[in-house]
Amino acid sequence: MADTIVDTLPKCLVAGAHKYGDDTVAMRQKDRGIWREFTWRESYEQVRRFALGMVSLGLQRGDKVCIIGDNDPQYFWAQLAVQAAGGVAVGIFTDSVPREIQYVVDHSDATFVLAKDQEQCDKLLEIRDQVPNVRRVIYWEEKGLWSYDESWLICYEEVEALGHAQQEKQPGLFEELVARGKGSDLALFCYTSGTTGSPKGAMISHSNLIAGCDLTMKVDPRTHMDDYVSFLPPAWITENVLGLTVHLRTGMIVNFPEAPETVQENIREIAPQALLFSSRLWENMVAMVQMRITDTSSINRFLYRLFMPVGDKVARMRSEERRQPSLLWRSLYALGEPALFRPLRDKLGLINTKSAYSSGAALSPDVVRFFRAIGVNIKNLYGSTEAQVHTLHIGDDIRFETVGVPMPGMEVKIADDGEILVRGPSLFQGYYKDPEATAEKLKDGWFHTGDAGYVDEDGHLIYLDRVKDLLELAGGERFSPQYVEGQLKFSPYVKDTMTIGGADKEYVTAIINIDFGNVGRWAEGRGLAYTTFVDLSQKPEVYDLIRADVERVNRTLPPPARVRKFVLLHKEFDPDEAELTRTRKLRRAFMEDRYTLMIDTMYGGGEEVRVRAEVEYRDGRTGVVETSVRVCSLS
Repeated sequence: MADTIVDTLPKCLVAGAHKYGDDTVAMRQKDRGIWREFTWRESYEQVRRFALGMVSLGLQRGDKVCIIGDNDPQYFWAQLAVQAAGGVAVGIFTDSVPREIQYVVDHSDATFVLAKDQEQCDKLLEIRDQVPNVRRVIYWEEKGLWSYDESWLICYEEVEALGHAQQEKQPGLFEELVARGKGSDLALFCYTSGTTGSPKGAMISHSNLIAGCDLTMKVDPRTHMDDYVSFLPPAWITENVLGLTVHLRTGMIVNFPEAPETVQENIREIAPQALLFSSRLWENMVAMVQMRITDTSSINRFLYRLFMPVGDKVARMRSEERRQPSLLWRSLYALGEPALFRPLRDKLGLINTKSAYSSGAALSPDVVRFFRAIGVNIKNLYGSTEAQVHTLHIGDDIRFETVGVPMPGMEVKIADDGEILVRGPSLFQGYYKDPEATAEKLKDGWFHTGDAGYVDEDGHLIYLDRVKDLLELAGGERFSPQYVEGQLKFSPYVKDTMTIGGADKEYVTAIINIDFGNVGRWAEGRGLAYTTFVDLSQKPEVYDLIRADVERVNRTLPPPARVRKFVLLHKEFDPDEAELTRTRKLRRAFMEDRYTLMIDTMYGGGEEVRVRAEVEYRDGRTGVVETSVRVCSLS
């Protein structure tokens, strides 16, 4: 590899195998309570066998291969194997229903599909007649599939065996295939969330991925000694860039959790140096801490109430006031370090974390302050499927209300209508089979994000919302529904919310989802009996609980933007009912149409709405009930 330009992900793998060989851990996976390690040489061999096995099955250069499964070494190995053979990997989210899988498989022209387990194979068998171009479905977890008599399915190990035989026949074939790859070759199709129609397949080249990784590493480097826990959906561009590509470019160790349910436990065991959560996961972590503090011992509650204000004060001095704390405050913080901050970081798996990022929706400033107070240098990161990382907080230059500054090599500017435009080497190649959408989004080398924002006097980007989602109030002012929603979701008792407003409406209203688990524990602690989600959500005491949070947020807003009325929805927002995308973004137009009666009641002066709802009782029984959803008015 010495004379080879390392411009593709498989070439990075080969270079890493030559550099680190059998002496360095590349990956770990928790399996039945034990962390199993894989060296760089083992990763290389896995990819080589599987790539040659796919070639034996008929994979051609340029073919598309869909992959649906949880974070596992097999997912990354299979993806690299497909790319080594000149193919394009297409990720599908694991919670996709059959019709969504069918759309991606059909639209991408996939010829093979990798599916982790029985659950995903069953979905594919259900749509088999609708995806005639798929030659084989390859699974890597056999549990539950032993009795299937279906030639369309083939296990991962069988493909590897085919690859081993192919290697015996053509010893240099894998290296030839890898050498043929170029940076301009397509590596991935990442499908957008579909908030504005059908999902679009963003075409991303190897050069795009490598550039996005390298730009990020210039401002926040990694080494082969650093640990990373891979738990974000591997179908998401973020995991491909800051997980897989960073691993291949820097040697960073990738650790795979035992199961989605054990992620937090496994993060604590690994204590990674680098951690990337969606904003929602960071918010959930804070909510979890706040709830557990109420249930812990009196001494722990005392320490929390004593030292958290100290941590908050020191963090504000350093990050917001741009000054060093006095000796008194530094001494108080030093006392809080062993008493509260370090144990709390350890409980959260953040004891070694040097770089903690938030991506997705804007992170609440209060959440950022919480982590800064306990000694975690959390930073906002703003990006997209189409251009990867746009901006981030660099070093200690952190503004809680911003998403950072453009990395060196990336350009950001604001259009006349307030839209954020981005340009740089990580910019995607367009949308597959959609030249109209490509032309709309890519103009003169700039990607039109569809997001609204502005750049402050310090060069930081302020993200507001989607341009189309900014609402104009009766007085002509525009406000960001997402900002209000983000502030409301900082409450441990609020899971989801959607704000409603507009020039044709006199005030702002909100539809709110309670967090059933947290509100349920709150109710039980006060002896408040309930049977179902529906029953709990409509309790007057719960309305009073949520009202206090709405009033808290209102105090941060100008009068026209304050929430004047809200309802507590009788059910959770559900992606299976098309209310949310698979990345849990609101489908606003759909939601406003679906809950028209509820919205009209809030604006029409009504006090309640009758609804029918499916319920599941605490003993497991299900049924259908009619109930009234109450409208709560605030002054």
